[in-house]
Amino acid sequence: MLVIKEEVKQALEENRPVVALESTIITHGMPYPENIQTAKEVENILREQGVVPATIAIIDGVMKIGLSEEELEALAQAKDVVKTSRRDIPYILANKKSGASTVAATMIMAKMAGIKVFVTGGIGGVHRGASESFDISADLMELAQTDVAVVCAGTKSILDIEKSLEVLETHGVPVFGYQTEEFPAFYTRKSGFKVEYSLASAEEAAAILKTKWDLGLKGGVVIANPIPKEDALDQEYIDGSIEKAIETAEKLGIKGKEMTPFLLDELKRVTEGKSLQANIALVYNNARIGGQIAKELARLEREA
Repeated sequence: MLVIKEEVKQALEENRPVVALESTIITHGMPYPENIQTAKEVENILREQGVVPATIAIIDGVMKIGLSEEELEALAQAKDVVKTSRRDIPYILANKKSGASTVAATMIMAKMAGIKVFVTGGIGGVHRGASESFDISADLMELAQTDVAVVCAGTKSILDIEKSLEVLETHGVPVFGYQTEEFPAFYTRKSGFKVEYSLASAEEAAAILKTKWDLGLKGGVVIANPIPKEDALDQEYIDGSIEKAIETAEKLGIKGKEMTPFLLDELKRVTEGKSLQANIALVYNNARIGGQIAKELARLEREA
């Protein structure tokens, strides 16, 4: 049920750096052809640092850790791929379907393969209005129990950031700001909420990760890396655009796992593509930082 690409398998056996990448960003996060261009460029950014990329997805009932170019291209244009979280994995495998991995599912499969660092755009979180809907992403629960570090640009700003941070704190998930003291808000560098600790470097991040897991402290880590200044959107502009997108979703009765893809697509429309360009820029930035952290962690483990 689990097939590890030879390149990835060899790197793991030799304790060389490997970074996991999700596939929902390809199937549900961006339109074609931007999705395939972004996926390939993220892999290139990692390779240029000497890091092996491992894009993760379920293809015809098989968990794939590392995809070929043909598989990436097929995913980018597929219309019937299931957005896959923890609850979906057994059904998809048993029925030999294809599934694109969310943050939660990517963490699960990365852990199975022995990959400790995962790069994504943003993690899921508590949805706005969750006090009525109880709509809370499974990503947060996965972070509480699965030993994988997630490098991201914070939670998607379409979510309730304050409540998302509270849930992570309740479950003992460390949330670090990468060279920032404020939790980033995906499209913007600031959210108004402080992080407990700021990381100065990839070396510091790797040392903390190794210490946590050497102690047997279960669970993941959030490394929140702000979008580059030159790519960040204006706070008032994106907040207003998000409100419009949420209003549209409510009118159409969009709920559950369809909410985030819908809002991202609607934001792209409302912002005339500006949100998509920001999304791509922050993913590239996360790949650069995630690659550095993976290299340092692999070095520490070789020296241990």
